[in-house]
Amino acid sequence: IQAAATTCPWNCRGAQYVLNLIDTPGHVDFTIEVERSMRVLDGAVLVFDAKEGVEAQTETVWRQADRYEVPRICFINKMDKLGADFRYSFDSMNERLGANAIAVQLPIGHGNSFEGIIDLITMKAYTFVAEELGATIIEREIPDNLAEEAEAWRLELVERAADLDDELMERFITDQPITPEQIQIAIRKGTIQRRVCPVLCGSALKYIGVQRLIDAVIAYLPNPAEVPEI
Repeated sequence: IQAAATTCPWNCRGAQYVLNLIDTPGHVDFTIEVERSMRVLDGAVLVFDAKEGVEAQTETVWRQADRYEVPRICFINKMDKLGADFRYSFDSMNERLGANAIAVQLPIGHGNSFEGIIDLITMKAYTFVAEELGATIIEREIPDNLAEEAEAWRLELVERAADLDDELMERFITDQPITPEQIQIAIRKGTIQRRVCPVLCGSALKYIGVQRLIDAVIAYLPNPAEVPEI
């Protein structure tokens, strides 16, 4: 019923970071805690239920984030839940929130068959060892049955990223190769300017995708030096 704060040291690409996490209540009765926290955040992670998509309280929190001009990324959680539907949840963000969502990951399976994620930027698949609480991440090629779908989502991702960066747009139009780093830089710029919201997925219960989510916080959300004074 109250916001809780903790500190999380994190190693990302060989560099050490410190994240200060504020976890706010999800219930509408305690929305003032969300309001108080939103005022001082550098960035926010909005968590969605993979089966329910956008819920009533989600709209309230989204409006609060708009009011305080907080850059945000979205995490579609509970992909292991019966009835989980990534596409439905993703579309509901655009339809009900006007989020301008941009998928940077896809799930491998859903419900009981959910086993990992596809990174659309690197075009690699990742699975996580649950017995080690997800500490071990296994990188592999994208499964054949998902390759075509991943390519379609990847094309949309590159097109949307190109809209955010003139240099990337020029490379896209002239069919020049585009690196994952260039895509990330464009998405980071668009996220900080609140023009897009990157969307990731996973299952916190099974420790799937949480590590990549924290990497995304560092990759896309602003650090304290990049935001104005409160």
